[in-house]
Amino acid sequence: MLVAGALAACGRGPEPAPETGFAPALAESLVHRQLAFGPRVPGTEAHAAALEWMVGWLEERADVVEPRPFTHVTVAGDTLEMTNVWARFEPERSARILLLAHWDSRPVSEKATTLAARDQPVPGANDGASGVAVLLAVADVLADDPPGVGVDILLTDGEDWGYDPETLETEIDRMLLGARHFAETEGDTYRPLFGILLDMVGDRDPRFPKEGFSVRFAPEVVQRVWNVADELGYGDVFVESVGRSIMDDHVPLNRAGIRTINVIDFEYPWWHTPEDTADKISARTLGMVGDVVLTVIRRAGS
Repeated sequence: MLVAGALAACGRGPEPAPETGFAPALAESLVHRQLAFGPRVPGTEAHAAALEWMVGWLEERADVVEPRPFTHVTVAGDTLEMTNVWARFEPERSARILLLAHWDSRPVSEKATTLAARDQPVPGANDGASGVAVLLAVADVLADDPPGVGVDILLTDGEDWGYDPETLETEIDRMLLGARHFAETEGDTYRPLFGILLDMVGDRDPRFPKEGFSVRFAPEVVQRVWNVADELGYGDVFVESVGRSIMDDHVPLNRAGIRTINVIDFEYPWWHTPEDTADKISARTLGMVGDVVLTVIRRAGS
């Protein structure tokens, strides 16, 4: 943990892969760095510290960085302070690509195998930290090699918040809070070429089918991304079959007219459990996803 934290804290990471410039080892270290704060549950010190660190990382790399705070009132009547993070590369360009991932982690582990563990927060290595790590490592590349197209990174808060306080079961109407807020405040005017959501993208045994809502809302974007993955030699991971339709941050964005797809490996046995830890994460998987995202960006800018 100390080695990974030190790597993430210093300016640049290890030597990048020559094909895209994406550094898988850096991305893996960024997962460890997030987990070092503890579970990033809204309202906790770990959440506040992780936010400060992410903003600082992006401020050193992006042209514009804006923390965008908002509040959420829980079923118990408590007001939680949450923050989306908005970072822009080449903000003067009208043609833009949106990249997003959620940075919070779930306050309860309702899928835990023991009753006692269900009250524990989820560490969120794959469910949260993996997507953020890829986007922060993408930002590291774009800082040195501008993309030729506008790129916006949105790190959403409150994606994993909603649960019934008695049963701890998921309540989708109280989830996806940051994406809902962004859709409500920006959905009428913000129109990127397309968006790519990364969620649970670090599993050691990855398999990314085409997520059902993505195929429904933005099939041409799905095909664009999966074609690139196949050309890069990742066709055995980005498979052609259509998978489940998953309520995730891309759904409120699509409903607001922001055409966005979800890259997600939902067949992850440690989802919403205390075992969603950094040892489940693979630098190789993060590297594949980073390569695909950067290649898609470069081609859009060429």
